[in-house]
Amino acid sequence: MKNRLHPFGSAAEAIVYPLLLLAMMWTMLWAEHQEGADLIQWGIRPQHFETWKGVIFMPLLHSTADIGHIINNSVPTFMLLAALVFYYREIALKVFLFSWIGTGLSVLLLASDNGGYHIGMSGVVYALFGFLFISGFFRNFRPLQVLSLFVVFIYGSMIWGIFPQKENISWEGHFSGLIIGVFLAVWYRKLGPKRPKYQFEIEKELGIEPPDFEGQWLAHQEALQRMREEMEQQQQQAMHVVYHYKPTSPRPVEDTPPGDNDPQP
Repeated sequence: MKNRLHPFGSAAEAIVYPLLLLAMMWTMLWAEHQEGADLIQWGIRPQHFETWKGVIFMPLLHSTADIGHIINNSVPTFMLLAALVFYYREIALKVFLFSWIGTGLSVLLLASDNGGYHIGMSGVVYALFGFLFISGFFRNFRPLQVLSLFVVFIYGSMIWGIFPQKENISWEGHFSGLIIGVFLAVWYRKLGPKRPKYQFEIEKELGIEPPDFEGQWLAHQEALQRMREEMEQQQQQAMHVVYHYKPTSPRPVEDTPPGDNDPQP
């Protein structure tokens, strides 16, 4: 049984799954380069529904003419997917698949057709970025909030990619991915890891009344006060001195004959 005090996935999964995805991306690029084949037509051409296969294959395809394209996508793909798998293990697969398919469908249906094909993992990267950033703030759990700030700190400059800049950059894919990531964060806000509950919170949910520590402390203080008062009374009684007045008998007067000492008349 999984320990509820540790709601995260394993570090091995967080490393293996992103590496497998990167291996698929680089294998596709290597095969395309070795065979001299042009797989760009397996991407998505907006408004051309015969390119629906690109919804599945678009993220795995990268330009053979620009090695920097796949390199720039590889690093954030690994880090963001690793964070998703580790911190959101329960819903990681759903978020990833919806990011993948949703971004492709958005490009196919909503992007403008400029005669080119959309390829690359960047749309999914933006979806993961949007999900991790927004989801962390929905959860009252410090590690996930720190993760959100870390994502913004490292990849905050990605926000400029949702605006049209260069003709050969799929800003529509970036924008679609970001919106889908934010939507998924809202949709799954009640699922995934939650802050471990304290014992008093669990007892409250189970209807167990917590000990009245304040009442016990007050009762203890009252008992101590009574003990002190009783001890003071006992001490006062032990030290009480009673004075009994006993008058002495008058001194007897001797009968002496008058003599020389008698006063003269």
